[in-house]
Amino acid sequence: MANTYSQIYIQIVFAVKGRQNLIRKEHKKEIHKYITGILKNKKQKLLAINCMPDHTHIFAGLTPDIKISDLVRDVKSISSSFINDRKFVKGKFSWQYGFGAFSYSHSHIDKVVKYVLNQEEHHKRRTFREEYIGLLEKFNIEYNPKYVFEFYDE
Repeated sequence: MANTYSQIYIQIVFAVKGRQNLIRKEHKKEIHKYITGILKNKKQKLLAINCMPDHTHIFAGLTPDIKISDLVRDVKSISSSFINDRKFVKGKFSWQYGFGAFSYSHSHIDKVVKYVLNQEEHHKRRTFREEYIGLLEKFNIEYNPKYVFEFYDE
């Protein structure tokens, strides 16, 4: 889009469906690379990615011509096929329905990149449930606990 300039930074969080589908450490880098390729093919700028066993964080600079829900749908669908084709889990891999999307200003980029990349350390102190509910509350997002992810930290 000629003469269109934007600054849209979004952290996207979505979760694995089913305990049997937890992402194993030995597949993490390959999944990162694949999701990076998906975003690049969609003409979005990946700033950071981190797949934890039960959830994934993506921090990206988005163009104004893409709907976040379409992008996440495509990332989840295409990456699920990749994970299933490679047989990274027993049975059928899938992501849970839904996602969280949190916007940040340019001045927060470094902090959010560090946050995403340091998920392993972060989760030594805080569960995914605590983290995700904390994000929803920090961003003043109304939610029904009945319709938040199924968590596997208990």
